[in-house]
Amino acid sequence: MKNDSTTYPIAPSLGMGAIIEENFTTFRVWAPHANRVAVTGDFNDWNPDDLELEAEDNGYWAGTTDKAKKGDQYKFLIHNGDQSLYRNDPYAFEVTNSDGNSIVRDLNFDWENDEYQLPSWNSLVIYELHVGTFNRKHPDQVGTFDDVIEKLDYLKDLGINCIELLPVAEFAGGISWGYNPAYPFAIEQDYGGPEGLFRLVKAAHQRGIGVIMDVVYNHLGPSDVDLWQFDGWHENDKGGIYFYNDHRSATPWGDTRPDYGRAEVRQYFRDNALMWIEKYHCDGLRMDATSYIRYEGGGLGFDTEILEGIMMMRDINAEIRSKYPNIITVAEDLKADNIVTADVENGGLGYGTQWDMKFVHPVREVLTTMQDDDRDIKKIVDAITYRYNSDAFNRVIYTESHDEVANGKARVPEEIQPGDAESVFAKKRAILGLALVMTSPGIPMIFQGQEFMEDGYFQDNVQLNWDKLNRMEGIDHLSSDLIKLRTGEISGADGLRGQHTEIVHCNNETKILAFKRTTDENPVLVVLNFCNKDYQDYGIGILEQMEWKIKFNSTWKGYDEDFSELQVQDVQKLHEATDQKEWTGKINIPAYSALIYTLN
Repeated sequence: MKNDSTTYPIAPSLGMGAIIEENFTTFRVWAPHANRVAVTGDFNDWNPDDLELEAEDNGYWAGTTDKAKKGDQYKFLIHNGDQSLYRNDPYAFEVTNSDGNSIVRDLNFDWENDEYQLPSWNSLVIYELHVGTFNRKHPDQVGTFDDVIEKLDYLKDLGINCIELLPVAEFAGGISWGYNPAYPFAIEQDYGGPEGLFRLVKAAHQRGIGVIMDVVYNHLGPSDVDLWQFDGWHENDKGGIYFYNDHRSATPWGDTRPDYGRAEVRQYFRDNALMWIEKYHCDGLRMDATSYIRYEGGGLGFDTEILEGIMMMRDINAEIRSKYPNIITVAEDLKADNIVTADVENGGLGYGTQWDMKFVHPVREVLTTMQDDDRDIKKIVDAITYRYNSDAFNRVIYTESHDEVANGKARVPEEIQPGDAESVFAKKRAILGLALVMTSPGIPMIFQGQEFMEDGYFQDNVQLNWDKLNRMEGIDHLSSDLIKLRTGEISGADGLRGQHTEIVHCNNETKILAFKRTTDENPVLVVLNFCNKDYQDYGIGILEQMEWKIKFNSTWKGYDEDFSELQVQDVQKLHEATDQKEWTGKINIPAYSALIYTLN
């Protein structure tokens, strides 16, 4: 390293970006095609010649100085032939904005002995939220991490034990879903930057709520991406060292697929994954559109695999599983492929679980079908019983997510009855979907506002309508009861967290479906009516020794005055054969109802 005042004999610190140690800061960057690299910033009055880095092996440049301090802004100045390129630090933990400067900082927070761990995955209920709209208060300002903190007690009372944040890595502008990351290591300033995210995770953990971070490794940007032609080299007018420079660069979101064939690029995303866990204490990672990491065309038709992308995901998941076995990794692959959640040792990608298209699509189809006679209950059976690698919790199940309630698709109540989402029909059938999510095998997930029947489609510039909670307080109470039965906060329904599912009764004429969830103890019986007809003394097959008691009735008038007058009581047993069982259970089943029975 060259410096106009002093040359320091100490060796550069390990790591990438700006590494602070005592009174010194080491800068290290990968720029294999550079002839010369300097660092310029506040600390040297943006002098382009003051702080030059020395070439290391394999295209890395590094140097150490005592001039740069926490809070200083800086950029790398990369010289490649006659090109002089000012570039932000690819590893910057903070930038002034997506079109601004990098900031020297560390991520050493006071966690106050935070030792939180996620509950068992079979006890998780995930609440997906978008920081910018979840609790947005002002029309000219997006929501922040601190705004989310204000609602954590509400989520705790609801029964939620895990939140999943749409991506918060720095993106272009202040309004976005977050799936256009410009700086994967920096935190969106409009949300509150690194300090804001730290406060949110810490506050969530203090309330017993885990945090899953949504990350995007299938593409970058495409705007405000300083990694584009980073050190001046590129081919075919493509992106240079961080990106494929041939046809493989193409994705639906821009020409910016990372070049997983480069070890340095794979390391970049590996380091990013570990940052969320080690520095921000996140409890899981949800990886966006993983099929576009493993297939050139996302796995559509006859598609070419990207073997190095597969290798990267396996390596990341294997390292996380080895070092942090309680951390959950979630793939949004949507190809219904066992390999995604199979163990690395068995040739899989090693994700803990995956979003399941085999649940959301058929369930939404059945719920939104207009005529009862056209509703195919067998599709619900298939959705309930589908599993990956013989593990009920290898999948995340849901009826609403940020994708399912946008881009031309509405919330479930609005899909059921367009223009009248608060009708009794819409509410009851949407609740059937929520009940299926909370009682079927899998890790249940709901999207912000689903618990109180939010009906507007998701937009990143429109706040969640919290006024609706006041009108739908009873539905919110219903959702809370379902969630707490699922997590075990309300006792007696252990079977909902078990591996085993038995379809007890399926009648496509009456539209009645019953299934049993079991663990070693406390089984649960779920009965669902998918038609607008009350049934009295309806018979389903049961075992003689089972004394089923009503635990939950979705059409109870305590949840909504417009709901059913039909009384629902404990199962009455008769010694007559039904459903290939010697005994029959007689029950009243209100129209469009979900009933849950337990043994205590």
